[in-house]
Amino acid sequence: MSDPNQGATPAPLAPEVADRLLDLLASDDDFRALFARDPAAALVKAGYDAGAADDLKMLQARLQVGALASKDTIAAGRDEIRSSLTSGLGMQPILLNIQSNKRTRDA
Repeated sequence: MSDPNQGATPAPLAPEVADRLLDLLASDDDFRALFARDPAAALVKAGYDAGAADDLKMLQARLQVGALASKDTIAAGRDEIRSSLTSGLGMQPILLNIQSNKRTRDA
């Protein structure tokens, strides 16, 4: 049997949830650890509707954090990240991971 949510995308985040999420990711080490461990639980803590079980299930399957970008990087990219989060999660990837092929200054 196929997954009825296959191809479906979660609703965009409400602006106030996106703002709270970004505030916490840019400042709170405990929240960042929660987000890396369980992004759906972190979203609920940031104000995402815990009753939106289908969306949370989709988000849990899609949000996997290998290495979270630094607080400064998230703060610097806040407007772009916020725009992505509030315009539609299925439209483009959310860039919260650090890049694994990051060039060093000495290279």
